[in-house]
Amino acid sequence: MTASAEEILVGDLVAEFLQQIGVSTTFGVISIHNIPMLDSIGRRNAIRFIMARGEAGGGHMADAYARVSGELGVLFTSTGPGAANAAGALVEARFAGTPMLHLTGQTATPNMDLGQGAVHDVPDQLGMLRSVSKTAYRVRSASSALGTLIKAASEAMTPPMGPVSVEIPIDIQRTKIARPAELATLQLQTPIPDAGSDANLDEIAAQLKSAKRPLLWVGNGGKFAGAAVARLVDLGIPVITSWNGRGVLPEDHPMSLGSLATTPDVGEFLKSVDLLLVAGCRLRGHETADMSMPLPENLIQIDVDPAANGRTYTSRIFHCGEAGAALSALADRLISGSGLSVDPSLPGDVAAAKTAAYENYPKAFGDYASFPVQMRAAMPRDAVWVRDITLNNSTWGNRTFPLYNPRDNVYPIGAAIGPGMQLGIGAALGANGRKVVCMCGDGGFFLNLTELWTAVQEKVDIVFVVMNDKGYGVIKHIQSTLYGGRHYFGDLLGPDLEKLCDVAGMHYVRVDRADGLEEGLSSALDVSGPSILEVDMKAIGDFPQYFKAPPYAEKDGK
Repeated sequence: MTASAEEILVGDLVAEFLQQIGVSTTFGVISIHNIPMLDSIGRRNAIRFIMARGEAGGGHMADAYARVSGELGVLFTSTGPGAANAAGALVEARFAGTPMLHLTGQTATPNMDLGQGAVHDVPDQLGMLRSVSKTAYRVRSASSALGTLIKAASEAMTPPMGPVSVEIPIDIQRTKIARPAELATLQLQTPIPDAGSDANLDEIAAQLKSAKRPLLWVGNGGKFAGAAVARLVDLGIPVITSWNGRGVLPEDHPMSLGSLATTPDVGEFLKSVDLLLVAGCRLRGHETADMSMPLPENLIQIDVDPAANGRTYTSRIFHCGEAGAALSALADRLISGSGLSVDPSLPGDVAAAKTAAYENYPKAFGDYASFPVQMRAAMPRDAVWVRDITLNNSTWGNRTFPLYNPRDNVYPIGAAIGPGMQLGIGAALGANGRKVVCMCGDGGFFLNLTELWTAVQEKVDIVFVVMNDKGYGVIKHIQSTLYGGRHYFGDLLGPDLEKLCDVAGMHYVRVDRADGLEEGLSSALDVSGPSILEVDMKAIGDFPQYFKAPPYAEKDGK
């Protein structure tokens, strides 16, 4: 460094770093312990900052923005309570495998970890952040700030991806350093996806060649491996997905079984499969009836995380490798070899099971049976489908609403009620002009209602479809099933949504007939900016009892 080198604040370094690595939009809440960073973002005016009403909301927005746009999600919070408020959103991003950088402040370096009651100081904040993030770092000196940021962002984007938190003490943010020369040409280095052991891949290819009725099950870890998946499909291997893997193969493709594994018709088809190749999927309880679904004994699992081996189902072969790279390597081997000897009846059986599932499964939903068809008809093919945990999403939203691209699919992987609105706002900001529809229940919608004003202020183009049954419908169904119909603490008083829209200056549509959803949604989609479509479930009728035995509950109802 020369004596004449330009000096910048570490807060300026953060803003320039983000711009240099291609970040265009960030989210969060301004506070005394992050002002130097956000002041620089404001002065530079090169990165958009979305002012959330709470850190949790900002975290969910950053998460969905990353899922839909493909950019690194970035969240700013204050230290202490502000960082703690983001914990739930970081947990969700970790569940979803979202590449996200969480930048939080810290008290001044001399005051850290001493329990002196400094403003916003909390015991072991770094430990808390490590528990809810992929990992967490503390910037311990001004000179180490850039290196720490590079390491954190690279780690967030390295499979298995996830949120990485970085604490930057307030005195370090305010410290001047010589502007690092490498900032001008900085590029993040992430590892080249590793396909894993060649010997393992050779063995898996041999197994596939001998199989008559193979099936590929793709989860979150392989959802962006569409090119490799398409090559395997062309060889005669059908595809089924987890809820978070949806769209890796368009669900109207004749060889796609979508996410229909737990429907009776597709469940019956699964009994005929003689080799199940699982790529980047946990086979978690939601999608396997709490691991009670019988799967083929000849189960081969591919996952970048060696700890995934045997976590839910026992694998005959476990292959440690990045799912997309491994599937591509398998396609290479199968194409260059003698090919597959797939049962010629397999494509027809796939089509029959899928058709039957789409016809039969919705029959259990009574007046709501036509909702996935109506909603799909109203939405453009490339629309983004966001939803909260609702009774409607837990039934048809995750299964019989067709999706065609993995970046069109956003929902709370961790199964929390309430993130839907914030996920929808982030998705809309990352959608690059595509229409966004966000389905919430009234309970989840009211849980974070303040973030509605974020959507209004930012003029977000989104339709919130509020399935309003005046309470926590999912909980009431569980209570009806297992607790003798005793409905405690599930009735909710909420605002009149039409009047709420008047206050907020939003467009409002109400649907009170089962056959009116398509028309109502079409009209809402024609309006720019945020709008609310209220589905009056009290007028349409109760959703039929769906839950038979929710997870982890006593079967005797006591």
